[in-house]
Amino acid sequence: MRELLPGLYLLPVPIPYPLKTVNLYLLLGNGEVALVDTALGTRAARGTLELYLAELGLCFADIGAVLLTHHHPDHYGLAGFLEGLGARVFLHEEELPRGHRFWREPEAFAEASLRLFLDHGMPEEALLGIQETMAKTRERVHPPQSPTPLKDGEVLEVAGRRLKVVWTPGHADGHVAFFLEEEGVLLAGDALLERVSPNVGLWAYTRENPLKDFLASLERLAELPAKVAHAGHFGPIQDVRARALELKAHHAERLEGLLALLEEPKTAWALSLKLFPQELDAAGRRFAFAETLAHLEYLRLEGLLLREGPPYRYFRA
Repeated sequence: MRELLPGLYLLPVPIPYPLKTVNLYLLLGNGEVALVDTALGTRAARGTLELYLAELGLCFADIGAVLLTHHHPDHYGLAGFLEGLGARVFLHEEELPRGHRFWREPEAFAEASLRLFLDHGMPEEALLGIQETMAKTRERVHPPQSPTPLKDGEVLEVAGRRLKVVWTPGHADGHVAFFLEEEGVLLAGDALLERVSPNVGLWAYTRENPLKDFLASLERLAELPAKVAHAGHFGPIQDVRARALELKAHHAERLEGLLALLEEPKTAWALSLKLFPQELDAAGRRFAFAETLAHLEYLRLEGLLLREGPPYRYFRA
């Protein structure tokens, strides 16, 4: 744990994923405690968070507000647990019918998800591995029952700080960053990461063009007068504008790479194996597929690709 500003603490918490840890942020002031993101509902995560709180003379029941950057399990998993102890949970309004519903109502998108995978060329044996992984993940996610919807641009006053909600869709439809304008500090969630590009995937419950959303979010972040960004993983980003523009350039290269692979019609699954040839587990392969599909749909909606099927095969327009 590290104090970034008076009353603003960084809490790295272990997660059983390749990124190893997720960064939570605790705000303490005016007799209030607020937590930005919650980690996954594992014994290790919960125990680590409990120890951090104890160092500050706090317990779980002292957390009055939980501000979620988005619905992904490593950020959202303990939200329902903390809500049950009295915390008020905040989540962007775009997440409520989409990512939040995905966790609250397991059957809501089950058929559509299956169809999406199969219609884009995923073999059934790969799908079986993904279903097993998702079943295990659901055991570690405790959705809140009645989150308070956040709106873009609104200002929250919590624990002695003013945080402006900055809607940054792409990595998740309702992803938000929280901007401490007076301090010039951005709590960026997964909209910007120091070492890797945030995953931008198309799922059965997402908006139709998440990559377009993400590129627009990067433009917005590049224009923010932020002195530093503290992200959901890894270290701080000292030059927010430069990092946002680097990520834009990365996706431009990926789009060019996809076009170069389309000498003949191919499915999203086949292209994902070319674009991400490294050895991946079922969860990693799922993300690689969804990211490839997001890029293909961006190109199709921009008029550069066509598709035929199902199973859908993409080809140059």
